[in-house]
Amino acid sequence: MKSSRILFVIGLGLSLVITTACSRKPDRTTKVTVAGEAMTKVEPDAAVIVISVVTQNAQAINAQQENARKSDAVANAVRSTAGSNIEVKTSDYSLQPQYDYRDNRLPKIIGYYARNSVLVTMSDLKNVGAVIDAASRAGANSIDNVSFILRQTSPARGQALADATQQAMNKAQSIAQALGGHVLRVVEENESATVAGAQVMEYETNLNYDKSATKSVTPITPGQLNIKSNVQLIVEIES
Repeated sequence: MKSSRILFVIGLGLSLVITTACSRKPDRTTKVTVAGEAMTKVEPDAAVIVISVVTQNAQAINAQQENARKSDAVANAVRSTAGSNIEVKTSDYSLQPQYDYRDNRLPKIIGYYARNSVLVTMSDLKNVGAVIDAASRAGANSIDNVSFILRQTSPARGQALADATQQAMNKAQSIAQALGGHVLRVVEENESATVAGAQVMEYETNLNYDKSATKSVTPITPGQLNIKSNVQLIVEIES
């Protein structure tokens, strides 16, 4: 009778072990990496202009002082023309000698070259052409670059990010369905965004600007910017 009880207990224990082992499901999860990309267009909200004053003189101090006078006049003209929400700051300044290399002789200093460049950031895009003209009349003789940017937070950025994320999730769900499972969770997320398509213009104005000439406004067209968002997701799929 005692041995029968022992056998019953052993049999019951084995049955529990087998039942527990059978009830455990094998771990059938996997991780996949998916990516999404979206692009949208938006109007720029600011312009960036690089304006330079270049002067030359046989004496360094004369080139420097003439440049300072003209640069001050250019900065004042820009501020009075650009409208509100404008920023003017120096981006580059140089004073360098000019050499004569003729006749294979030792180089000889024949004068000095001063250059003062300012970076103008402005929000009123309708005044970009007027600012260029005002700067030229005040003494600027090089407009090095004109570009358009997106300075403020734009709903278009968020929309592009949302579209790219949804595209990546759609890919993950398609993979999960192909495996006969579903997406459990997002393990990792990485995103990046770029703004491209800004119009860039480079030209140099006439060094001998005729102040008596007809004041026609230089036409500047901003165009649109392309906001491109890229999203990469690492998701866990149970199949």
